[in-house]
Amino acid sequence: MVNAVYPGTFDPITNGHIDLVERAAKMFAHVTVAVASNTSKQPLFSMDERVDMAANVLSNLHNVSVVGFDNLLVDFTKTHNASVILRGLRAVSDFEYEFQLAGMNRSLAPDIETIFLTTAEQYAYLSSSLVKEVARLGGNITKFVPEQVIAEIDQKLG
Repeated sequence: MVNAVYPGTFDPITNGHIDLVERAAKMFAHVTVAVASNTSKQPLFSMDERVDMAANVLSNLHNVSVVGFDNLLVDFTKTHNASVILRGLRAVSDFEYEFQLAGMNRSLAPDIETIFLTTAEQYAYLSSSLVKEVARLGGNITKFVPEQVIAEIDQKLG
């Protein structure tokens, strides 16, 4: 069976991310959730905090590991013996950007395929950025992230 890498910033990991990982875990021998350093996005949580949160909420999935990375995704994918990069699509607006990334990755590493999974419809509008914004403004985020993540967000935002 094939191994996959699911990259993202996961700042924080949401129920939409978790749903995608759970579905991928049924399709692939192993899924590596690759938490990108991505300081250009000015994350709320450090990479280590994001890795810990994701590992905590995904600990029930025995063929899933969570690792931070700050190098080229195709290089990371190769070093983790994966031949698939998994990406989630929420809406048509995601497609153009994801298509560009897939094309670049194919150009850099033709032996690695990008596979897209559409988000479950109940999570189609959900993003980490929106979760943080709702939390900052005192809104209820219990439908969007697991309890462990809510506790981390509450601690970080005060």
